[in-house]
Amino acid sequence: MIKVQILDDHPIVRKGLRQVLENEPGLKLIGEAADYGDLKKLLGKALPDVLVLDIELPDCDGLDVLKDVRSAYPQVRVLILSVHPEDQMGVRCLKNGAMGYLSKDRISGELVSAIRKVASGGRYITESVAERLAAQVDKTPVDMPHEMLSDRELQVIRMVAQGLEIKEIAEKLSISASTVRTYRERIINKMGMKNDSELTYYAVKNGLIE
Repeated sequence: MIKVQILDDHPIVRKGLRQVLENEPGLKLIGEAADYGDLKKLLGKALPDVLVLDIELPDCDGLDVLKDVRSAYPQVRVLILSVHPEDQMGVRCLKNGAMGYLSKDRISGELVSAIRKVASGGRYITESVAERLAAQVDKTPVDMPHEMLSDRELQVIRMVAQGLEIKEIAEKLSISASTVRTYRERIINKMGMKNDSELTYYAVKNGLIE
């Protein structure tokens, strides 16, 4: 029996995931969480074989949750769900310990297969993600400016694009406001941009935010 837990802040999405899983033989949903606080409580009671994790969360950044879970519970295999295209966030999530990445528009047709693949020790990745991983192994130059950003820098640009103030970003990432400003300036310099408006336009155009 494959034990599954879900972390997604949208009740409708959780309901949809539950409906997909509840009639599948060999799968058992043992818990649902709406935020990281809820997930911590679930993990304290029972560990799943597979955690289905939304990368967009209200109380923190999904990449940080991924890193925390993989560090504290290395036996738990994480399958990322996201509204972002695979080629935007998939490689970064896999490099941080996720065993699979699935766009939400493919849940109904692929969720069960993805969970079974991940639970068996395999990786569930699309062709586009596989190509980007291969390109990085071959040292092929990146073709998207945001791919040269660190994980933290990517988190900051996404939050800036979502309209969060410096103080709000600092609180969400548990860092100081001055550190957020430093990251912001570094991002602008790396990407050759001038201001937050250009960063926001880029993030929206390239699917880095919902």
